[in-house]
Amino acid sequence: MSTHHSCQGCISRRECLRYVSAAAITLGVSGGAPLIASARPPLRRPAPDYIDPTALRPRPTIRLESAILGMPRPYWLGWPGTTYDLDRHQAEYRRKLEQSCRALSITLRDMPGMITDENGMNALISGVRERAPDGLIVLMQHMNCWGWADRLAREAKTPLILFAPIGTSFTGHVATLSRQPGVYLASTLEWSAVEDGLRMIRAKRMFEESRVLWIQGDQRNETVVERLGAKVRAIPRDTFNQLFDRTPVNEEVKDVALTMRRGAHRVIEPTEEDCRNSARAFVTAKRLMADEQANALSMDCLGMVGAKLVPTPPCFAWTMLQDSGLTAGCEADLFGAFSMMLTSYLLNRPGYMNDPVAETAKNLLIASHCTSGTRLNGFDKPPAPYILRSHSESALGVSTQVLWTPGKPVTLIRFNNPHELILDTGTVVSNVQTPPAGGCRTSIEIKMDRIEDARDVLGFHQVVTFGDHRRVVEGFCQLYGIRVVHSPQHATHAFKERQEAQA
Repeated sequence: MSTHHSCQGCISRRECLRYVSAAAITLGVSGGAPLIASARPPLRRPAPDYIDPTALRPRPTIRLESAILGMPRPYWLGWPGTTYDLDRHQAEYRRKLEQSCRALSITLRDMPGMITDENGMNALISGVRERAPDGLIVLMQHMNCWGWADRLAREAKTPLILFAPIGTSFTGHVATLSRQPGVYLASTLEWSAVEDGLRMIRAKRMFEESRVLWIQGDQRNETVVERLGAKVRAIPRDTFNQLFDRTPVNEEVKDVALTMRRGAHRVIEPTEEDCRNSARAFVTAKRLMADEQANALSMDCLGMVGAKLVPTPPCFAWTMLQDSGLTAGCEADLFGAFSMMLTSYLLNRPGYMNDPVAETAKNLLIASHCTSGTRLNGFDKPPAPYILRSHSESALGVSTQVLWTPGKPVTLIRFNNPHELILDTGTVVSNVQTPPAGGCRTSIEIKMDRIEDARDVLGFHQVVTFGDHRRVVEGFCQLYGIRVVHSPQHATHAFKERQEAQA
């Protein structure tokens, strides 16, 4: 971490939008899979040892079961009402569920017909407990079925998604159940809210199928993180720099280095050799992840630079990995990496791990670090403009100044541990220039929501991502029993001291 100064000279909204329009080529990212754009550089000839970074992203098997709860027909009175076409709506929702599961690579087992009595409920519960799917989704088709929904939440022993189209519930039916751990309830006509629940189940399975390389120290071991289920493989820090030293400046390295320079809005400090070294770090990281069968990494990069073990910090290499859907975390901060994995797996976009700074004159939060993904709106969306800079703390290599769009909402996420997550939201105000400010190259001013004083924002190395995803992240945490905490709306120093003492 470095000393941060006041943020004069911020880029205006108009100038930032002009940069966005001017950014035509970035990172050599061309074409793409349905969810992740390919990051393969434009090699002149195929290389037999080329590693496609998108292939390192976990692709778990996901099993989901579905059922419909209703009342025997014909019935008289009671919502959704006799004018509601049950057959048409059930066919419509079944079709949408099949399409969504296909798009998200989820295997669906649909119980035919509609459950209308206790015998059907008993068969559903016993079958789900025996087969142990990754989740159960239930379509509510009558207001008198909520007692069964409560029973499923207690007895099914699997994450439960309840879809209650408008006209099948009152607030009293959902107020308690919708806040119960292990349950995600969508009382809406918006199918996108149901898909959010499916993405929650997919994200959890991606955590469970992930191995994170923890590159620090001198030990080698592997553990499993409780609740999230991800494997953490610790490997000696020297493993990276020794492999870097053996990585040649081959055709891929040359092409990646050329592409990063051509795609930049500006190149200020880095030389062509700096770019080649940054490309070597990218190739090294891919090779190490492939060799270790890993899907993410977190490295003691700052310590490595401080010891002068590598000629460049891996900042731009991490940018390229993040744009490929792979988490590349800084400073061996393991829970910072898990926070980035959550934005990647649940929200399908990179997260920006940063150092938080209070801008007291404007009452803003500044999020500052030397690496950020560019595909801020989604892995399958156009990238943001970026400027190639040196690493500000060492004046070495290539760092990324990514220009965030002013006026757009953002979400701040930070796992404190596997059981607790800090969650806040805000709006980007401007990009901060270095100089005149000190600190890291990508720096953005954020006007926080629901927080009276920016000095009271909780956490360190929070992960910022575009969009207001508060409800979706809260839903994921509730489904998997993770406590959510928010920065206090009103706080005093004494109040915070009491909180810390109680913790």
